[in-house]
Amino acid sequence: MAVFGIDLGTTYSCIAYVDDTGRPTVLRNLEGADTTPSAVYFESPDSVVVGATAKDTAVLEPDLVVELIKREMGRHLTLQMHGRLYTPEEISAFILRKLAADAEAACGLPVKDVVITVPAYFGIAERDATRKAGEIAGLNVIDVLSEPIAAAISYGVLEPDVDRTILVYDLGGGTFDTSVITIRDGDIQVVCTDGDHELGGVDWDERLAEYAVEAFLAQHPDASHPLDDPSTVQDIRMQVEEVKKRLSVTTSRTMRVLHDGRVATVEITREQFETLTRDLLDRTVEITRRAIDVAQQRGVTHFDDVVLVGGSSKMPAVAARLREELGFQPRLHDPDLAVAKGAARYAFEETYRRLVASGAANEAHNMARRAGLTPAQEDAIAARKIRTVAARGFGVLCYSAETDSEHVVHLIHGNDPLPVEATRTFYTVYDSQEEVGVAVMEQAGSTESERPEDNTRIAVGPISIPPGKPAGWPIDVTFRLDTSGLLQVVATEQSTQQRLDLAIQVGGMSDEDVARSREALARVRVS
Repeated sequence: MAVFGIDLGTTYSCIAYVDDTGRPTVLRNLEGADTTPSAVYFESPDSVVVGATAKDTAVLEPDLVVELIKREMGRHLTLQMHGRLYTPEEISAFILRKLAADAEAACGLPVKDVVITVPAYFGIAERDATRKAGEIAGLNVIDVLSEPIAAAISYGVLEPDVDRTILVYDLGGGTFDTSVITIRDGDIQVVCTDGDHELGGVDWDERLAEYAVEAFLAQHPDASHPLDDPSTVQDIRMQVEEVKKRLSVTTSRTMRVLHDGRVATVEITREQFETLTRDLLDRTVEITRRAIDVAQQRGVTHFDDVVLVGGSSKMPAVAARLREELGFQPRLHDPDLAVAKGAARYAFEETYRRLVASGAANEAHNMARRAGLTPAQEDAIAARKIRTVAARGFGVLCYSAETDSEHVVHLIHGNDPLPVEATRTFYTVYDSQEEVGVAVMEQAGSTESERPEDNTRIAVGPISIPPGKPAGWPIDVTFRLDTSGLLQVVATEQSTQQRLDLAIQVGGMSDEDVARSREALARVRVS
């Protein structure tokens, strides 16, 4: 049995598995690269192209290429291509199909059972959408794993017998996370996490693009605006990404902006680039400080290692700022591939544990033997525990008759250890009230707030009240959040024990929608 870990990234994705030597190994795509651009080119109604070719085609046919779709996961959004509407889940499914097909060609094994990683700060909707993208792609999604945990697993494998407390700083193409994690006797415990899933390397690219456009207009003030031409925009985007990467190893770089029959030569130094983007880096430092403060409140006062992962963490300014502002000595840890490798290791170990728990111990042992593991290593896998925390707070929308206003009461709070269950009693507002609407709210901002506008409504359902009951009649509401970040909400009317189970339908796609999409997209050729 082979299981795979997938880093489904905003700008680049990759897939890995545990090979027959027991090592997590990244599988190269058909183009010979470790990572695949998360770009989808809708070549025709029945054919899509994923990866480098799609990314290159964006310059010529920008309206038919979709990039950065990860930032849209969990949102009620559709994009029309060749007369058909596609959801973010469906577009992500094409990327997953490409990764799976290329991995099968590379290792000769069927790709079916997978773990897909997500930013730690992804909420309910984004996690649910990621799982559904895998199902649409025809995959069995074993779990949705937070990226910092995957990175910690990959890092912990280097010295499995050494206990440590680490800070993971994960700056990817489109998201940023920071997590404090302890590794004790092989067990992994997330102490706290924080992040911004709309802050990443593409924002650094955008600043470079703005600089290049301003330089072009300064040199050619009579030309039309470059941002009015989609092809020019795509060309600039591709160039600035390359310039950003080069500025990590050189102190200056030159690019050429071609637009409206004019050419502008634009030189950018690393110092200029760091000045242009200083506020973006400031935001990551602020988030990191916030996580450190929470960790200190929980007794963590020392970090053995500060680990940089995510391709954008290779920018020299990142390590320099962490040293300057926080006094750390950070180290890069396989920044482009660590998450996929950690996900592969987790997929392998979680499958082993599930086989043993289900009574299929022989199958589990065979799986371990094929990977070259010793009995002692098997015992360590069986005993290993991974504990994480809630990324955000969850609560109920309440109404106050005294103030004639609504507010949110949180039952689960950000960084509560998972799994967590919380029950609270709420009360009706009026005499003879016939029904109560239970609205489930998810924290939307970086800090918990009782203001409704600082939260997102993710589910709602009614529960009936027996006739003639006075105001103040009790309703019990229970929240259960599991280790994968999936939420169950139950409301109970006490006298009749009438129960309302709220299925948290998020991401815009029901199970029936997923089945229809899987069948429809299976007819589309992916290359």
